[in-house]
Amino acid sequence: MADNVEEKDTVIIGSGPGGYVAAIRAAELGQTVTVIEKEDTVGGVCLNVGCVPSKALIAAGNRLKQDRDSSVYGITTTGAEIDFTKTQAWKDEKVVARMTNGVNMLLKKHKVELIQGEAYLDNDTQLRIMPSGPRQFMDNGGGQTIKFKNLILATGSRPIEIKGFKFGERIIDSTGGLNLKAIPKEFVIIGGGYVGTELAGAYADLGAHVTILEGTPNIIPNFEKDMVSVVKKNLESKGVTIITSAMAKKGEETDKDVTVTYEVDGKEEKITADYCMVTVGRRPNTDNFGLEMTSVKTTDRGLVEVDEQGRTSVSNIFAVGDIVPGPALAHKAFFEAKTAAGAISGQNSANDFIGVPAVCFTDPELASVGLTKDEAKEKGIETDVAKFPFAGNARAVSLDEAEGFVRLVAEKGTGTLIGGQIVGPGASELISELSVAINCQLNAEDIARTIHPHPTLGEPVQEAADILIGYPTHI
Repeated sequence: MADNVEEKDTVIIGSGPGGYVAAIRAAELGQTVTVIEKEDTVGGVCLNVGCVPSKALIAAGNRLKQDRDSSVYGITTTGAEIDFTKTQAWKDEKVVARMTNGVNMLLKKHKVELIQGEAYLDNDTQLRIMPSGPRQFMDNGGGQTIKFKNLILATGSRPIEIKGFKFGERIIDSTGGLNLKAIPKEFVIIGGGYVGTELAGAYADLGAHVTILEGTPNIIPNFEKDMVSVVKKNLESKGVTIITSAMAKKGEETDKDVTVTYEVDGKEEKITADYCMVTVGRRPNTDNFGLEMTSVKTTDRGLVEVDEQGRTSVSNIFAVGDIVPGPALAHKAFFEAKTAAGAISGQNSANDFIGVPAVCFTDPELASVGLTKDEAKEKGIETDVAKFPFAGNARAVSLDEAEGFVRLVAEKGTGTLIGGQIVGPGASELISELSVAINCQLNAEDIARTIHPHPTLGEPVQEAADILIGYPTHI
């Protein structure tokens, strides 16, 4: 470790969605910024082994499924095959590398100093950096001590490893699931949440037989049951086996396969597959860089306690993303990063959002923002609820994707929109309109009186608003 101490203005640990966005905004606000990243690429889990590459595999699966059967349109296709090696190369080189290179360029454009290494906190104003990889982003990385004026923690999270399922060659986490060299014939997924169901659908489209083992009574438990039932029906039509209320007991690997033992209704069962992917959640990375050497307070779950600006119990240290309370979503980290950077520059910024949109890229897609009817009831809010089916939407019908619906939840009396849920084609895009409406506290009439182009998938939003104001048109 170097004896000299370098003084830095704003230091950020981690270059994922929270870290790199905080760096860019801080630089735009005139701060001199240093980012410390232990991996040899920027972008964090999301860009490298999470949100982005998973959507690439989902897209490949959808394309293969359509190429193999478009008979509903009167199109006959034969001989559609997949070279999975080329699929993975496309995902890594044309999608992931393009996005991470873009982040690198943005950081350089904003003159952000980027150091590869592992940061270890000494106290509330000082940290050490030790080498972590085979190469440095710049020539100033490794073995140095830094005294910082301000610090933003954006260290992200990692997959949870459960008892009896130590990660190895055949028992893998989501990163391993995204980087398989061949499409498995049999694939077991433990955990039917966001990641598990998304990749279950992708690999089923690619030709695998997938079994989901979910510990709760239903898959994707963060979404309402009537929404999930649409996805569940679609997964089963692809041959996916869904076993709920299942307790995974152990996994036994060989060099060729893995046998998973699980329990349902008190009875033990076994299933053998090429791979078993464990996706039961993620743990915040707050236990591996000396946080205990500071005065920063954490919860019993290891999350960092922050105020509405992302400031911790130490006034010059901020935290964003997966390591703070709230949904562990990249777009939430984006918002928090901008707030923290603004707060350091003296702006009156705050994480004052009303609702954070959540999306699950299943087939069809799920999306939600704000409160559900039941959540509103728990808060003592009386509501009016309206639902419009995609079966009544010309665009959805012409795409042969007429399953699902748009639902709006409004405060009774005022008509103020407080929640929205979508299951159906384009839900991941459509939820943005509802996010704007809810966070800007628009009412149902504002949406109903906004002209939506025809024929588009966005019309059901307006149609549901029409129902709320008492003048339904196409239902």
